[in-house]
Amino acid sequence: MTENAASLGQFDFAGDDHVVPFQVEGLDVRGRAVQLGPMLDAILERHSYPAPVARLLAEAIVLTVLIGTSLKFEGKFTVQTKGDGPVDLLVADFSTPENVRAYARFDEEALEKAIKAGETEPEQLLGKGVLAFTIDQGRYSQPYQGIVELDGTSLEDIAGVYFRQSEQIPTRVRLGAAELFDRDEAGKPRHRWRAGGLIAQFLPDAPERMRQRDLHGGDGDNGLSDHVEDDSWSEARTMVETIDADELTDPQVGTERLLYRLFHERGVRVYESQAVYDRCSCSRDKLKGVLTGFSAEEIEASQEDGEISVTCEFCSTTYKFRVDEVTEA
Repeated sequence: MTENAASLGQFDFAGDDHVVPFQVEGLDVRGRAVQLGPMLDAILERHSYPAPVARLLAEAIVLTVLIGTSLKFEGKFTVQTKGDGPVDLLVADFSTPENVRAYARFDEEALEKAIKAGETEPEQLLGKGVLAFTIDQGRYSQPYQGIVELDGTSLEDIAGVYFRQSEQIPTRVRLGAAELFDRDEAGKPRHRWRAGGLIAQFLPDAPERMRQRDLHGGDGDNGLSDHVEDDSWSEARTMVETIDADELTDPQVGTERLLYRLFHERGVRVYESQAVYDRCSCSRDKLKGVLTGFSAEEIEASQEDGEISVTCEFCSTTYKFRVDEVTEA
């Protein structure tokens, strides 16, 4: 009795910026969940994105982290959207084992019109286009890329289509982002961004149980649209769909409490969490290598007063080079 109490007392909640793997054995479900706080806030505030853009990029970052932390090899996982909406480009990438970076590109005039018209849902900001998932294992491997159409649905729904088409694993993704306005320890007003998400996948021992009703059809239609969904996955999916957006971002709820709320009757098990960090992979040496490949004409066009300035789109760090540093002898 005493030993059990001591063991339970040693349990720590993961907290912000830690991905929590979990398993629900009674439903043959595995997944990961996360709440992002300071890491996300640092990425978004660095660029001073308008709120609708920040919220959209936050969801893309959560999706990237949830999938990227599942990689079992050294490499990079990238989520990228390209569409005809006011936010024409989102890029978020995860470099194993823990580094995250992201940025968004948008048309200020088109975004302003969308905000005035109240058209700020993710699907309205992205417009029509594609969402690409890229896995790169390094120089000795060919990158794998899965492309899903931006079809006017949410990022979490499109992610589900990706898993159904590329991995054929029944998957449900939930994403959420929110602004918090409160006061710091000194009582001063404070603005912060938070986001959270959960991915649940049905992985039974018998592969034939993984068949699911295909709600989207198209290229991913496997001809099983009339197949009755497995009861365990149906139950798990229904539970995940009860998640309120506030639960994904509320620091008072937390990842473990949410998982308990969803699956405690079925016996949810959580594993050691994995921290993620706001770290860019740019460097002076990398950019110098790029510049040394420029032609003399390109160098001349890029320089000003004998100096070339390069700013990283992800972390906003500016690197300055003298022309003679990047000119081949």
